This record gives sequence, structure tokens and C-alpha cells, in this order.
Amino acid sequence: MLALAPGRAPAASTTSPRPALVVLIVVDQMRPDYFDRFGPQFTGGLARLRRTGAFFSHGRQDHAVTQTAPGHATILSGRPPASNGIVTNDDGVGDPAFPVIGVPDGPGASPRAFRGSALYDWMLARDSSATVLSVSRKDRGAILPVGRARGDVYWFAAGGFTTSRYYTDSLPRWVQAFNARGGVGRLAGTRWTLLRPDSAYAERDSLAFEAGGRDATFPHTIPTRLDSLAARLELYPWMDSLTLDLALEGVRRLGLGRRDRPDLLVVSLSATDEVGHEWGPDSREMHDQLLRLDHWLGWFLDSLAVVIPRERTIIALTADHGAQSAPAYVTQVLHQPAGRQWLGDYADQGRARFDRRYRRSFGFRFEYGLLMADAAQLRALGVDVDSLSEAWAAEARRRTGVARVYTPRSLGRAPASDVYAERWRRTIPPGTGWLFAAVPIAGVIWSRTGLANHGTPLEQDVAVPILFAGAGIRPGRYARPVVVEDIAATLAALIGVRPTERITGRPLPEVVSP
Repeated sequence: MLALAPGRAPAASTTSPRPALVVLIVVDQMRPDYFDRFGPQFTGGLARLRRTGAFFSHGRQDHAVTQTAPGHATILSGRPPASNGIVTNDDGVGDPAFPVIGVPDGPGASPRAFRGSALYDWMLARDSSATVLSVSRKDRGAILPVGRARGDVYWFAAGGFTTSRYYTDSLPRWVQAFNARGGVGRLAGTRWTLLRPDSAYAERDSLAFEAGGRDATFPHTIPTRLDSLAARLELYPWMDSLTLDLALEGVRRLGLGRRDRPDLLVVSLSATDEVGHEWGPDSREMHDQLLRLDHWLGWFLDSLAVVIPRERTIIALTADHGAQSAPAYVTQVLHQPAGRQWLGDYADQGRARFDRRYRRSFGFRFEYGLLMADAAQLRALGVDVDSLSEAWAAEARRRTGVARVYTPRSLGRAPASDVYAERWRRTIPPGTGWLFAAVPIAGVIWSRTGLANHGTPLEQDVAVPILFAGAGIRPGRYARPVVVEDIAATLAALIGVRPTERITGRPLPEVVSP
């Protein structure tokens, strides 16, 4: 898991120069400014992709609920949540009909909530033998980029990589063998120390608000008990190393990239997200995490080139969302206003006022700015839903830290120049029952507890890097705004496939030659 395996790619093929493998790398919660903040210290895969690729520094997950599930669902579908149906994490992949192998008491997982098609479906429409491998620490990170298609899709649960019965009834032998190596156990009792000398890090390492004040400074001791380690491994950089190792093993075992037509590899790396939530997006831990990620991506790309020539590989890198700085960091270090807000009490009011009265559930819930309910059912019982929506929205606007609140009526009337209204329109699918959609002021996160979060339509949350690298792609840095839906359209154009439905993404001319 920790070894370096640099290798020289085979000579370029003169008979079959067409792409053999499309690789999507999603770094969960990676902000584009990290390339500038830490770029001078990158020497591995992030440095190589930035140097040899087309880098769009103003990429956007251009929707309002910037969470993992909607972010991953958007990247390869070429369509926003309003079209693909994945609005929040809770709408993502949970499915009791398909238990997770080895975790029979878990919630189950599948992509059945996903609507429409994605890049892999378009590839299958042209070539039914195309193969996909998707791996992640998170189930939603592995499942949603592939859409509803079945393939080799694996995520980390209960101390090893697994999948659900949506995809197969038993783990293939190569995944079982990978888990049996005991890579997780080798970390037990070790310590997360700084990769570079202390002087290489500008961030303070004595901020008591990090990690709830329990484990705020380096070094961080990794649990010795395997059950504790398996539960907390997601907090440490080595989770990414393990995920990349499984991806490489899968490429070899499944024979990806060995044909005249391309296969698809999706690798979603989640440690950056966990580090951001635990220690903050501006922490020394985040700095070290990204240095290690850069190192491991370099190993991964070198090792992949041993199997598949670089000139036959197309790589796209992005993030499922960005992140706001932790409010405690903003107030105590930057000495600027910040805070948190949560409007979940309106869902509580709805349940108390209507569910109890009518003895049924109307689905009241608040998720990252959106208050949802079965409006059609309420209307059928004589409730004036528009008046209720307007009254609650007026109250919510008076809450500390709330900038705007839209109702279904006001959102429909908002001009296209209203950026936040546009992001909410791109988020809510037609037919969804909802009462209001809110936007916090800058510096405020949707959260009841915890250090840091994302999930708003504010700029720090929607901002993501978008990068393409591969043969024929000219290196360059581009400042014009682009959206993640453009990734699917661009990759499709590069490999010569067409979307099987209408998408909102467009091929980027800086990447795709006329």
C-alpha cells in the first residue's frame, strides 16, 4: 500500500493511437485554490497533471446543495441535480432492497434514485463490451458517477472493500484477495506525522477548536485495535492510498485499457473531505493530506502507465464540491465574521402541526437550505401551501446569517441574473414538494454541530478544479468559468461517443480540437 512503483510507459503505439482508458479522479472537498497555495510543494501526480494538462481554475458545481451525492451524480451525467434526481446525500444511494455484501445489517445501496444516463451508458451504446471500474471510500462516490449501469463498483465498509447485491451476489476473488492482504492492519498503532519538516507548513498547529479539541496537533496516533481503526481510517491520508491501490489492482485484474475501444475507470478519493470536516479546510492537516495525495497520485499514474501507455489514457480530475473555511477559524484566526445556522426547526413544526393532526407523514425535512414536504398531499387536505410557504420564508429571512429565502413562487419569478436562484433552479427536480430554499450569508455554514461544512450555493462551496490531461490535450490554465457538466460532454467528445439524451454540459474547446 505504501510502496512506490515508478515505471516507464511502453513506447507509443503507432497502429492504435486511440484512447484505451478514460480515468476520472474525484478528490472529495478539494478547493481549486489549493493548487496555488500548495502547488509549489507538489512534486507528484497533482504537479504532473497541472503541468501537462488543461487546468480550469474557475470550475463550478453549479447547483445549490453542494454535497457528495449530487456532486458525484453530476460529473459524468452532464446534467445538474434537477435532471439526474440526486438533490442531497439523503437522496443518494441508500436502498434496503440491495444489502451490502458482508454488511447484512447495513442500509443497503444502489443507484436506483439516479435518473437518466451517464458517460458509461453512452460508451455501452457504442460498444457493449466496454468495462467500468469505480472505487471509493464512500458508497455514493463509487456508485453515482456510473449511473444505473451495472459494473465493477466497490467501496469501503466494515474494514474492507465491498459492493452491494445490486451489482453481484458475491465479491470477486481478486477483491477478496485484496482485502486479505491486511493493508489496513499494517497501519494499526502507527502515527500520522508531517511528511515534510515543520518549517514547510505555514499553518498553526495549536488550534484547540480542531477535531473537537481531542486530537488537534501532530502527530496523530492511529488506533491499535482493528475495529477502531476500520471505523476511523477515513480520517487519515492512507485511505486514499488504499483506494488507489485497489483501483490499480482492478485495472490489472479486469484488463481495462487492453482493447481498441476505451474503458472507464473512476477513482473517488475521500480523505480530503474527512480531514476538512475534522480539522478544517485551512489546517496543517489539510496541507499535509494534499502533499501525501500528490505523492500517491504520482505513484498511481506511474504504475498505471506500466499497464496502459500514457498516450492512450485520458485523465479528468475534479471535486464533488468545495468547502467554506471553518467559522471558528474565520473568527479566531482571520478575525472576520462567520457562524452557523440550521433551519430544521421548520421541519419539526411541520411534523408537529400536520403529521400529528392528520396522522400521516408529509415528509417534512430540512436539508442544506431546502425545506421539503409533500405539498400536493397537503393541498389535497385543504392546506393553503402557498401561504404557509410565504409565512415560513418571511420568518426564515429574519434569522441571523440568512441572506435569501425563495418560495416556489418567488423562485419562478427570479431573474436569470440572480445566481443563487439559478443554482436552486438547477437543483430542484420538477414535481418535488418543497416550501422554501434558503441561502446563508458569506461565512455562514449550514450546520448544527461540527467544525466545518459545505452544502451551500456560496462560492467557496461550489468552486472546484477541473483538469484534463492526455495525448493531444494542450497544457494551459484557463480562468473562464466552466461547470462540471462540461466534463462528461468533453470526455464523450474526446472518445467519440454521443450522449443518449439531452445534457446541459458542453465540450470545452480548450480541450477538444475542432
